[in-house]
Amino acid sequence: MARISLAGATDEVAARDRAFADLVAKVGPIRYLPRFPDGPFGMLVRSIISQQISAAAAQAIIGRTAATVGGSFTAQGIAAASDDDLRTAGLSRNKVASLRDLSAKVLNGTVDVNPSTRLSDEEVVRRLTQVRGIGRWSAEMYLMHCLRRLDVWPVGDLDVREGYALAWDVDPAPTARELDPLGEPFRPYRSVVARYCQEAVFLDRAP
Repeated sequence: MARISLAGATDEVAARDRAFADLVAKVGPIRYLPRFPDGPFGMLVRSIISQQISAAAAQAIIGRTAATVGGSFTAQGIAAASDDDLRTAGLSRNKVASLRDLSAKVLNGTVDVNPSTRLSDEEVVRRLTQVRGIGRWSAEMYLMHCLRRLDVWPVGDLDVREGYALAWDVDPAPTARELDPLGEPFRPYRSVVARYCQEAVFLDRAP
C-alpha cells in the first residue's frame, strides 16, 4: 500500500473532526522540514548542539563543529575529532560527551540512522533515549520531522497540549497523561494533529 501524503492525512483527519477541520482552515497547509544534507545523523547532532542555547549561538556552533569534522556530520567524523577540537568549536564538555555517545551507538548499530529504517516508532525512541542527551521529546521530534512518521503523539510537548486546548476549547490545557488518550481518535495520523496543535499556539502568539 502506498504511503499517504501529509496533505492526504490532513484531509482524512479533518473529515473526522470538525474542530480539527476548523484549525486546518485557519492555519493552512503544513509541510515537512527540508531534509538535512547529512541525513538523520545530522539532525540528531544539531538537536544535541542546540539544547539550552539561543538559536543564533546554536547556528554558529553547528557551523564551526561541521567545519571541524570535515564539513558535514557523520559518526566517523565525530569519532575521529579530538575533544580539544570539538571544545574549540564551542561545545561544552557535556555536549562533546553526548556527541561521542551518539557516534558510538550509531557505529555499533544500537541507533539506526537509515532514513528508511523499518524499526517501529517505539523501538526508535527506545534506542535513541539510550544516548546521552537525547530524551523522549527529542526522539519524537526526530520521528516526526526527520523520519516523517505520521502517527507520533508527543504528549510531553507543551505547545501540543496548549494547541489542543485552543483548538478543542479545553480549559485548562490537558496534562500529558490527559492528552494521551485524546489522540486515539486520530490514529494513524496523530503527527498531523500534533503539528497543527503547535501551529495553533504560534498563531495565537502572533501579534
